[in-house]
Amino acid sequence: MAGIPWTEEENDKIVVDYFAMLADDLARRHYNKAEHNRRLQREIERSRSSIEYKHRNISAVLKVLGETWIKGYMPAENFQKPLVDSVLGWLDRNPEFSRPEFDHDVRKPKQADELKIMPPPTLSNQPPPKDHGKTLAFAQSAAARAERNRDLGRAGEKRALDHERAALIRAGRSDLAKRLRWVSEEEGDGAGYDIKSFTPTGHTRRIEVKTTNGGERTPFYISRNELAAAEKWRTEWSLFRLWNFVREPRAFELRPPIESHVALIAANFEARFD
Repeated sequence: MAGIPWTEEENDKIVVDYFAMLADDLARRHYNKAEHNRRLQREIERSRSSIEYKHRNISAVLKVLGETWIKGYMPAENFQKPLVDSVLGWLDRNPEFSRPEFDHDVRKPKQADELKIMPPPTLSNQPPPKDHGKTLAFAQSAAARAERNRDLGRAGEKRALDHERAALIRAGRSDLAKRLRWVSEEEGDGAGYDIKSFTPTGHTRRIEVKTTNGGERTPFYISRNELAAAEKWRTEWSLFRLWNFVREPRAFELRPPIESHVALIAANFEARFD
Protein backbone atom coordinates (compact mmCIF):
# COMPACT_ATOMS: atom_id res chain seq x y z
CA MET A 1 0.00 0.00 0.00
CA ALA A 2 3.03 2.27 -0.38
CA GLY A 3 2.06 5.67 -1.77
CA ILE A 4 -1.65 5.19 -1.05
CA PRO A 5 -3.01 7.94 1.25
CA TRP A 6 -4.10 6.85 4.69
CA THR A 7 -7.84 6.72 5.20
CA GLU A 8 -9.68 8.46 8.01
CA GLU A 9 -10.28 5.09 9.67
CA GLU A 10 -6.58 4.19 9.48
CA ASN A 11 -5.57 7.56 10.93
CA ASP A 12 -8.07 7.20 13.76
CA LYS A 13 -6.80 3.71 14.62
CA ILE A 14 -3.14 4.70 14.74
CA VAL A 15 -3.94 7.82 16.77
CA VAL A 16 -5.79 5.71 19.35
CA ASP A 17 -2.82 3.34 19.45
CA TYR A 18 -0.37 6.24 19.90
CA PHE A 19 -2.27 7.72 22.84
CA ALA A 20 -2.44 4.30 24.49
CA MET A 21 1.35 4.15 24.34
CA LEU A 22 1.67 7.76 25.48
CA ALA A 23 -0.48 7.05 28.55
CA ASP A 24 1.84 4.16 29.46
CA ASP A 25 4.87 6.34 28.77
CA LEU A 26 3.65 9.08 31.11
CA ALA A 27 2.80 6.53 33.77
CA ARG A 28 6.25 4.95 33.40
CA ARG A 29 4.59 1.63 32.63
CA HIS A 30 6.32 -0.84 30.36
CA TYR A 31 4.95 -1.10 26.84
CA ASN A 32 6.23 -2.79 23.70
CA LYS A 33 6.39 -0.59 20.61
CA ALA A 34 7.08 -3.56 18.35
CA GLU A 35 3.98 -5.36 19.59
CA HIS A 36 1.86 -2.26 19.02
CA ASN A 37 3.27 -2.06 15.52
CA ARG A 38 2.54 -5.72 14.76
CA ARG A 39 -1.03 -5.35 16.00
CA LEU A 40 -1.58 -2.35 13.75
CA GLN A 41 -0.09 -4.21 10.78
CA ARG A 42 -2.81 -6.83 11.23
CA GLU A 43 -5.58 -4.24 11.65
CA ILE A 44 -4.80 -1.80 8.85
CA GLU A 45 -2.45 -3.79 6.58
CA ARG A 46 0.31 -1.20 6.49
CA SER A 47 4.03 -1.99 6.66
CA ARG A 48 6.10 -1.77 9.83
CA SER A 49 8.06 1.21 8.51
CA SER A 50 4.93 3.04 7.36
CA ILE A 51 3.32 2.65 10.77
CA GLU A 52 6.46 3.76 12.59
CA TYR A 53 6.76 6.83 10.40
CA LYS A 54 3.11 7.70 11.00
CA HIS A 55 3.76 7.47 14.74
CA ARG A 56 6.53 10.03 14.21
CA ASN A 57 4.08 12.22 12.29
CA ILE A 58 1.75 12.12 15.30
CA SER A 59 4.62 13.23 17.55
CA ALA A 60 5.15 16.18 15.21
CA VAL A 61 1.47 17.17 15.36
CA LEU A 62 1.49 17.00 19.17
CA LYS A 63 4.71 18.99 19.33
CA VAL A 64 3.19 21.79 17.24
CA LEU A 65 -0.02 21.67 19.29
CA GLY A 66 1.94 22.20 22.49
CA GLU A 67 1.25 18.73 23.87
CA THR A 68 3.68 16.19 25.21
CA TRP A 69 4.72 13.35 22.90
CA ILE A 70 6.54 10.01 22.98
CA LYS A 71 10.23 10.80 23.01
CA GLY A 72 11.06 7.53 21.29
CA TYR A 73 9.16 8.67 18.19
CA MET A 74 11.08 11.71 16.98
CA PRO A 75 8.79 14.18 15.19
CA ALA A 76 8.56 13.85 11.41
CA GLU A 77 6.97 17.09 10.31
CA ASN A 78 5.67 16.41 6.79
CA PHE A 79 2.28 15.38 8.11
CA GLN A 80 -1.02 15.91 6.30
CA LYS A 81 -4.16 17.68 7.50
CA PRO A 82 -6.29 14.49 7.84
CA LEU A 83 -3.86 13.26 10.49
CA VAL A 84 -4.12 16.59 12.32
CA ASP A 85 -7.90 16.23 12.24
CA SER A 86 -7.65 12.75 13.78
CA VAL A 87 -5.35 13.97 16.56
CA LEU A 88 -7.53 17.00 17.31
CA GLY A 89 -10.62 14.79 17.23
CA TRP A 90 -9.09 12.45 19.80
CA LEU A 91 -8.09 15.37 22.05
CA ASP A 92 -11.55 16.89 21.76
CA ARG A 93 -13.14 13.57 22.77
CA ASN A 94 -10.68 13.20 25.66
CA PRO A 95 -10.24 16.75 27.00
CA GLU A 96 -9.05 15.48 30.35
CA PHE A 97 -5.86 14.19 28.75
CA SER A 98 -4.43 17.72 28.40
CA ARG A 99 -5.25 18.67 31.96
CA PRO A 100 -2.41 18.78 34.45
CA GLU A 101 -3.76 16.08 36.74
CA PHE A 102 -5.44 13.63 34.37
CA ASP A 103 -5.42 10.29 36.17
CA HIS A 104 -3.99 11.73 39.40
CA ASP A 105 -1.90 8.66 40.18
CA VAL A 106 -0.37 8.66 36.70
CA ARG A 107 0.14 12.17 35.36
CA LYS A 108 0.39 14.36 38.43
CA PRO A 109 3.32 16.72 37.82
CA LYS A 110 6.31 16.35 40.10
CA GLN A 111 6.26 19.01 42.78
CA ALA A 112 9.29 20.67 44.29
CA ASP A 113 9.76 23.77 46.39
CA GLU A 114 11.73 25.68 43.79
CA LEU A 115 11.95 25.32 40.05
CA LYS A 116 15.25 25.49 38.27
CA ILE A 117 15.11 28.63 36.11
CA MET A 118 16.83 27.94 32.81
CA PRO A 119 18.05 30.36 30.11
CA PRO A 120 15.29 31.23 27.63
CA PRO A 121 15.51 30.01 24.03
CA THR A 122 16.85 32.51 21.55
CA LEU A 123 15.21 33.79 18.39
CA SER A 124 16.20 31.55 15.51
CA ASN A 125 18.22 32.98 12.62
CA GLN A 126 17.18 30.10 10.38
CA PRO A 127 14.93 30.93 7.40
CA PRO A 128 11.33 29.72 7.78
CA PRO A 129 10.60 26.27 6.34
CA LYS A 130 8.95 26.07 2.94
CA ASP A 131 5.68 24.97 4.56
CA HIS A 132 5.91 27.86 7.05
CA GLY A 133 2.30 28.94 6.45
CA LYS A 134 0.91 25.56 7.46
CA THR A 135 3.24 25.34 10.47
CA LEU A 136 2.28 28.86 11.58
CA ALA A 137 -1.42 28.05 11.38
CA PHE A 138 -0.97 24.97 13.57
CA ALA A 139 1.29 26.91 15.95
CA GLN A 140 -1.42 29.53 16.41
CA SER A 141 -3.88 26.68 17.02
CA ALA A 142 -1.51 25.37 19.70
CA ALA A 143 -1.43 28.72 21.44
CA ALA A 144 -5.22 28.99 21.23
CA ARG A 145 -5.67 25.52 22.75
CA ALA A 146 -3.30 26.38 25.60
CA GLU A 147 -5.18 29.63 26.21
CA ARG A 148 -8.45 27.70 26.51
CA ASN A 149 -6.96 25.12 28.87
CA ARG A 150 -7.83 26.97 32.04
CA ASP A 151 -7.02 24.01 34.28
CA LEU A 152 -3.48 23.89 32.95
CA GLY A 153 -3.08 27.65 33.21
CA ARG A 154 -4.29 27.74 36.79
CA ALA A 155 -2.03 24.84 37.79
CA GLY A 156 0.92 26.66 36.25
CA GLU A 157 0.15 29.82 38.18
CA LYS A 158 -0.09 27.83 41.42
CA ARG A 159 3.26 26.19 40.67
CA ALA A 160 4.89 29.56 39.98
CA LEU A 161 3.41 30.95 43.22
CA ASP A 162 4.87 28.03 45.18
CA HIS A 163 8.24 28.64 43.53
CA GLU A 164 8.24 32.32 44.47
CA ARG A 165 7.27 31.55 48.06
CA ALA A 166 10.01 28.93 48.43
CA ALA A 167 12.64 31.21 46.91
CA LEU A 168 11.82 34.02 49.33
CA ILE A 169 11.84 31.70 52.34
CA ARG A 170 15.21 30.28 51.26
CA ALA A 171 16.52 33.85 51.01
CA GLY A 172 15.44 34.50 54.61
CA ARG A 173 12.47 36.69 53.62
CA SER A 174 9.52 34.83 55.13
CA ASP A 175 8.01 38.24 55.78
CA LEU A 176 7.81 38.90 52.04
CA ALA A 177 6.63 35.36 51.32
CA LYS A 178 3.57 36.08 53.45
CA ARG A 179 2.77 39.09 51.27
CA LEU A 180 2.64 37.19 48.00
CA ARG A 181 -0.59 37.70 46.05
CA TRP A 182 -2.21 35.51 43.43
CA VAL A 183 -3.67 38.50 41.60
CA SER A 184 -5.46 36.65 38.78
CA GLU A 185 -7.18 34.38 41.31
CA GLU A 186 -8.23 37.24 43.57
CA GLU A 187 -9.10 39.90 40.98
CA GLY A 188 -9.36 38.20 37.59
CA ASP A 189 -7.19 38.65 34.51
CA GLY A 190 -7.40 42.42 34.12
CA ALA A 191 -4.16 43.41 35.86
CA GLY A 192 -1.87 42.25 33.06
CA TYR A 193 -0.02 39.86 35.36
CA ASP A 194 -0.93 36.86 37.53
CA ILE A 195 1.28 37.07 40.62
CA LYS A 196 2.64 39.90 42.72
CA SER A 197 5.89 38.81 44.33
CA PHE A 198 9.11 40.37 45.57
CA THR A 199 12.87 40.14 45.17
CA PRO A 200 14.82 39.29 48.33
CA THR A 201 15.67 43.00 48.60
CA GLY A 202 11.98 43.89 48.68
CA HIS A 203 11.45 45.17 45.14
CA THR A 204 8.12 44.29 43.53
CA ARG A 205 7.86 41.52 40.94
CA ARG A 206 4.79 41.37 38.67
CA ILE A 207 4.69 37.95 37.05
CA GLU A 208 2.63 36.78 34.08
CA VAL A 209 2.61 32.96 33.89
CA LYS A 210 2.32 30.99 30.62
CA THR A 211 2.16 27.20 30.87
CA THR A 212 2.44 24.40 28.33
CA ASN A 213 2.83 20.65 28.30
CA GLY A 214 4.96 21.08 25.19
CA GLY A 215 8.57 22.13 24.67
CA GLU A 216 10.31 25.38 25.45
CA ARG A 217 9.64 26.82 21.99
CA THR A 218 5.90 26.14 22.01
CA PRO A 219 4.14 29.40 20.97
CA PHE A 220 1.92 31.21 23.45
CA TYR A 221 -0.60 34.03 23.41
CA ILE A 222 0.16 37.35 25.04
CA SER A 223 -2.62 39.91 25.24
CA ARG A 224 -2.49 43.62 24.47
CA ASN A 225 -3.22 44.22 28.14
CA GLU A 226 -0.25 42.08 29.20
CA LEU A 227 2.05 43.89 26.78
CA ALA A 228 0.82 47.21 28.17
CA ALA A 229 1.58 46.00 31.71
CA ALA A 230 5.06 44.94 30.61
CA GLU A 231 5.67 48.44 29.23
CA LYS A 232 4.19 50.19 32.28
CA TRP A 233 6.20 48.20 34.82
CA ARG A 234 9.33 47.51 32.79
CA THR A 235 11.59 46.97 35.80
CA GLU A 236 9.05 44.88 37.72
CA TRP A 237 7.20 42.80 35.10
CA SER A 238 8.36 39.41 33.82
CA LEU A 239 6.89 36.53 31.85
CA PHE A 240 7.36 33.21 33.64
CA ARG A 241 7.22 30.43 31.04
CA LEU A 242 6.52 26.94 32.40
CA TRP A 243 7.02 24.09 29.93
CA ASN A 244 7.15 20.28 29.96
CA PHE A 245 4.60 20.71 32.74
CA VAL A 246 2.94 17.32 32.69
CA ARG A 247 6.23 15.42 32.86
CA GLU A 248 8.66 17.53 34.88
CA PRO A 249 7.99 21.28 34.97
CA ARG A 250 10.80 23.52 33.76
CA ALA A 251 10.87 27.28 33.49
CA PHE A 252 12.52 30.38 32.10
CA GLU A 253 11.76 34.09 32.42
CA LEU A 254 11.47 36.83 29.81
CA ARG A 255 11.75 40.50 30.72
CA PRO A 256 10.70 43.56 28.74
CA PRO A 257 10.96 44.43 25.98
CA ILE A 258 9.25 41.16 25.05
CA GLU A 259 9.84 41.69 21.34
CA SER A 260 13.57 41.31 21.95
CA HIS A 261 12.93 37.68 22.91
CA VAL A 262 10.07 36.55 20.65
CA ALA A 263 8.49 37.44 17.33
CA LEU A 264 5.09 39.02 17.99
CA ILE A 265 2.55 37.98 15.36
CA ALA A 266 -0.92 39.52 15.16
CA ALA A 267 -3.38 36.66 15.62
CA ASN A 268 -6.63 38.42 16.54
CA PHE A 269 -8.32 41.60 15.39
CA GLU A 270 -11.03 43.72 16.94
CA ALA A 271 -14.07 44.07 14.67
CA ARG A 272 -15.87 47.38 15.05
CA PHE A 273 -18.68 49.31 13.28
CA ASP A 274 -17.30 52.81 13.89
